[in-house]
Amino acid sequence: MRTSAAKAAPTAPSVPVRYVDVAPAAGIDFLQDATATEQKYYLETMGTGVGWIDYDQNGLLDLYFVQSAATDLYKPSRPLRSALYRNNGDGSFSDVTEKAGVGSAGLYGQGVAVGDFDNDGFPDLYVTGYGRSILYRNNGDGTFADVTEKGGVANTGGWGTSAGWFDYDRDGYLDLLVCNYIEWSPGNNIWCGDHKPGYRAYCHPDNYKGQRLKLYHNNHDGTFTDVSQKSGVGVPEAKGMGVVLADFNNDGWTDIAVANDTWPNFLFINQKDGTFKDVSFMSGLAASEDGKYEAGMGIDAADLDGDGWLDIYITHLDHELNRLYHNNRDGTFDDDTYPSGIGNSAIELSGVTMKFLDYDNDGWTDICQLNGAMLDNINLYHSEVTYKEPMLMYRNLGGGKFKKASDQLGPDFTRPIAGRGLAVADYDNDGDLDLAVNVRGDRAELLRNDGGIANNWLQVMLVGTKSNRDGVGASLRLVSEGFTQVKQREGGMGYMSASDPRVHFGLGARKSIESLEITWPGGAVEKLDRVPVNEIITVKEGEGIVPRAFPKIGGS
Repeated sequence: MRTSAAKAAPTAPSVPVRYVDVAPAAGIDFLQDATATEQKYYLETMGTGVGWIDYDQNGLLDLYFVQSAATDLYKPSRPLRSALYRNNGDGSFSDVTEKAGVGSAGLYGQGVAVGDFDNDGFPDLYVTGYGRSILYRNNGDGTFADVTEKGGVANTGGWGTSAGWFDYDRDGYLDLLVCNYIEWSPGNNIWCGDHKPGYRAYCHPDNYKGQRLKLYHNNHDGTFTDVSQKSGVGVPEAKGMGVVLADFNNDGWTDIAVANDTWPNFLFINQKDGTFKDVSFMSGLAASEDGKYEAGMGIDAADLDGDGWLDIYITHLDHELNRLYHNNRDGTFDDDTYPSGIGNSAIELSGVTMKFLDYDNDGWTDICQLNGAMLDNINLYHSEVTYKEPMLMYRNLGGGKFKKASDQLGPDFTRPIAGRGLAVADYDNDGDLDLAVNVRGDRAELLRNDGGIANNWLQVMLVGTKSNRDGVGASLRLVSEGFTQVKQREGGMGYMSASDPRVHFGLGARKSIESLEITWPGGAVEKLDRVPVNEIITVKEGEGIVPRAFPKIGGS
């Protein structure tokens, strides 16, 4: 029988929230190039990710969009590069890509992971791509250096998709997990779909052999060692799309969950000795309740029902279900898709990715799902399915029961798009969570949350000292007027994207916090009993709350 530590506190009525696309007004003019050709190169349909990074450490989150590149068939009319936009603190952004040196020109980019791998206080960028990836070290002066060769993390020959930083051995330095996809190349790009004009389609991943995950151990000197085989995570064949790095059995050691495309999903449990145990099948996470391997893409983890254990959500394509897996606290998960109320409510949509977030700050974690078909001619094969699709928001009604709330969030939220990358952050530091979206073959979106601050909230920036500086792997337990929430500082999350590094708590109408207990990755426990409400606080390991400015953007 399931129990929930927070069932006694049902959710309050939702506050009115609207998401408004402010990208044009903010000066964000990024245009993703789909590099589309009649040959339907598999690479074209993937899209690219997006990441939040406070690269200059001024308390304002900046925005990085990953871009594609020319191919042997596609020659763009303009040079293609990824783009870094600096948050100016007044609601606008400036393109600083050239000055920062992070354009990754010539790389057919896919995803981005953000983490301070050298513990110098400035977050670094890892950009995945087809055939190779790039590690940019933050120089701390507004510029970055390409240290891929020195670092040994080029992932040469791999089709890198999602990646994430985490400290799997708890030595105080961030290690790197890279998902790789399939063995596709222009030379083996077979014809898929009907042999009629306009009917050629992007192929199914079953036509290609999968690649394998890469795990790079941080050597503390700017170099990494490939421990993929030694650790066990690089042993099984994979078709990796999304990753989340979190502690699923509450033993204080970070584990690995991967969404694979038409392949068994992975769950690797950390054995605390540098190795991982593959429990994918015995956990129940490998397949759907009826034993099917679906088109896994986006993935995230959160405690949805208040029992202190992380549950998992994985998105899939149209005519499949997006799966919610409930953590049974015994090493197994139940497919909770129907009991949660989600069911087949998105059966004709293609769930590319998703993120857990508390969009209305009521204290219960909601689900935001980004959609868009993989086939740009999908209507020729399924007349009821469209290429561009609206986003979805499932509101948590309390205890892990959900109801669709998308239609209440405004026309910008539900406008049909070919969504690919999704990253969540409070970019204007006003206390509610905003969305950055990378759209295949179209303009990027910045969806500002208007209304979430009607409820109370808290955000926590972690600074590790003995632990890795980002605090990845920490567990936070907050008690507010008897209502308990447990969250983790996770790595990865989603599909090829990177979200706000701060841990966000919605508080609803509660006006006080009794305690905030942080268990750091190294095992140290820090308990704070004087925690403010409606503020962004910085907690430094061993020192408690320390001063740090997070400027609020006016008019948000």
